[in-house]
Amino acid sequence: MTSTAGPTRWALIAGSSSGFGEAVARELAKEGLNIFGVHFDRRSAMDRVNEVIAALKATGRDVVFFNINAADSAKRAEALDQMQAHWKELGGEHYIKVFLHSVAFGSLKPYVSDTPEDEITQAQMEMTVDVMGCNLVYWIQELMRRKMLGKGSRIYAMTSAGGHSVIPSYGAVSAAKAVLESNIRQLAYELMPHGITANAIQAGITLTAALAKIPGSDKLADFASARNPGGRLTTPQDIAEAIAALMSDKTHWMTGNTIRVDGGEDIVT
Repeated sequence: MTSTAGPTRWALIAGSSSGFGEAVARELAKEGLNIFGVHFDRRSAMDRVNEVIAALKATGRDVVFFNINAADSAKRAEALDQMQAHWKELGGEHYIKVFLHSVAFGSLKPYVSDTPEDEITQAQMEMTVDVMGCNLVYWIQELMRRKMLGKGSRIYAMTSAGGHSVIPSYGAVSAAKAVLESNIRQLAYELMPHGITANAIQAGITLTAALAKIPGSDKLADFASARNPGGRLTTPQDIAEAIAALMSDKTHWMTGNTIRVDGGEDIVT
C-alpha cells in the first residue's frame, strides 16, 4: 500500500488508456503512486480501458480515470475539481508527483499538394500545435493555481525525433513537438524556484496506435528497427521504466532537457 510517510503521491497522466500513457501508469502504480488517468475513448473502446483500470487497481493503488477531451478547458477544470474533491474525501495531504502529457491528436496532412483540398488548413495546423504543443502549459497552469504540484513534482511530455527532423506527412506534428520542447524549457525555467522539474522524453519509433495513423508507418518502423543500435524498436515499457527511474528525488537538478529514450536510434544517421 502507499506509504503514509509524507503527502500521498499521485501520477496524473493525460493519455492514459493506451501506448506510452498506459505503460507509464502501470509502472508508476507498481512504484507506489496512485493514478489519475485522463483519456478520450469512444464507448466501443471502454472494455479495453476498463481492463487497464482493473490492472492498475490490482496493484492496490487508488485509481480514478476521466474520459474527457484533454484539450477542452471546461472539461479539464471539471476533472481537476473532481480530483481535489476525491483528495478531500480521502483526507490527509496529497500531491501530483508525476504529470505526464502523452496526448497524440492532430492532422497528418501535407503542407502542399496538387489537390488543394488535401493540404493542411490553418484550422488543422492551429489545432495540432495547440493540442500537442501548448495543451501541456494549460494543464500546468491549472495544477499550479490549485497547488496540486509541489516541491519534488516531475513534469514529462512525450516528444519524438520529428521535433527536429522531417517525416513525410508529419509536418504539423513536427511543429507541435518543437513547440512542446520549447514549452518544456520555459516551464523548467519558471518552475525550478518551486522545486519542480520539467523534461521532454524523446521516444524512438514505437508501435502504437498513433504511429499506425502515419502514412507509411510500416516502412518507417522497418527503417528504425534496422538502424537502431539495439536492433529493435522502442517499446512503451522502455519509456515507462525510464520515467519511473527519472522521478527519483535524486534527479532534482535535471530539468529543461529533451531526454532520448530510444536505444541510440536518433544518433545514427
